[in-house]
Amino acid sequence: MAITDQVQQRSDFIGTQVITRSTGKKLGVINQLWADVDQREVVVLGLRNTLVTGEQRYMDIDSIRQIGDVILVDDETAIEEINTYNYSTLINNEVITETGELLGKVRGYRFDTVSGEISGLVIASIGVPLIPSQLLSTYELPVEEIASSGPDRLVVFEGAEERLNQLTVGVMERLGLGIPPWEQDEEEDYIPRTASTSNQLGAGTSATAYAPNRRSEKAEQAWEEEEWDEAPQQAQQPVYEEEENWDDEAPAARAPYEPEDDPWADKDDDYEPQELKIPERQKIPEYEREPDY
Repeated sequence: MAITDQVQQRSDFIGTQVITRSTGKKLGVINQLWADVDQREVVVLGLRNTLVTGEQRYMDIDSIRQIGDVILVDDETAIEEINTYNYSTLINNEVITETGELLGKVRGYRFDTVSGEISGLVIASIGVPLIPSQLLSTYELPVEEIASSGPDRLVVFEGAEERLNQLTVGVMERLGLGIPPWEQDEEEDYIPRTASTSNQLGAGTSATAYAPNRRSEKAEQAWEEEEWDEAPQQAQQPVYEEEENWDDEAPAARAPYEPEDDPWADKDDDYEPQELKIPERQKIPEYEREPDY
């Protein structure tokens, strides 16, 4: 059984079988790793019967005795009850600078299989390890660049993007269509926005052609004087046509309408009002109550 270098990638551990040295029993397959972010080291390995099925079990990284095509442990006591609540898988965690600039997401890391110490993070625009690295441009970030950590997020020092080491060149970048995440904001800042086609000028068209045609006051006054001299007849008074029923003299101004009869005036001076006859008051006898028997 060949023994590999003690510094390995996380992806090399996933899918590796765990076998006991005493009985040769298969305990499971490594499906997940948990790390203590504050200590920058891997502490717990997760096992299942297969990569996706079976009960989730845990073992400490110190239980490993040998690493090759399989991982050897002493016996079945390597399986322990471990609480992983305070640990992180680091996968798909955002990596941002102190100024809030996104560098990418974690898709893997390198660590020491003996001590568990993490030496570098592998980041890309998409933090999914199942996507082949040939399709994405991947970069290695030294773990010393981590300034602090939070839920699903790692904060690195400002300028860490300048100290990244590119591992693979993705297909999109080879075609000239893809750029690193931290350069996308710069592209948006420096590329000027083009005007809409309705507002763009045609080829060879002067910009002054779209300016409103404004005449100065002097030019407008000169034009009015010239127009007045050439056509003086336009200022003559209108000629009224005479009708047959008009007199020789100019018609006088019409007086306001006055009715011949005053509607409120008494037409008949001999009118005498009729006497108003009011009936005399009559005494009505009171109701006589019948005596009680």
